[in-house]
Amino acid sequence: MKKRGRPKLLRQVGLELEADYFKPAGVPMSSLESIELDIEEAEAIRLMDLKGLSQEEAAEEMGISRGTLWRELQEARRKIADALINGKAIQIKGGHYELKEKMVGRGRQGGFGLGPGGECVCPDCGYKESHARGQPCYQKTCPKCGAKMTRS
Repeated sequence: MKKRGRPKLLRQVGLELEADYFKPAGVPMSSLESIELDIEEAEAIRLMDLKGLSQEEAAEEMGISRGTLWRELQEARRKIADALINGKAIQIKGGHYELKEKMVGRGRQGGFGLGPGGECVCPDCGYKESHARGQPCYQKTCPKCGAKMTRS
């Protein structure tokens, strides 16, 4: 009888992907090898390398131990390095995770994210439009006055 270890905890993920496939430019997919980056590995990269959180903060965000976070991060970095150095495509998919109800990452003013719904609002003229999932409001410009939009 095979001994079973502790069950793997679901990783808490607040990642909203703009794209889930990356490949070297000018190389047809038919001639490329592809690697799979798990969603939770991409989340570890996002929290530590993009957002600059400490290992402790990132582990807390994902609901896992620091050791587990470190292993996820190392595996993600190894896969990304393999793809970059050896000209492979990267597909982000799968894994052992659950999406958070609301984004818990810190916003530009230090507050918490507002999740997938809501509106993007122009702070200058008051123009409003529905928030598009995957595109932060602060990346949009107001079509009326050109100011950067904010989230409400």
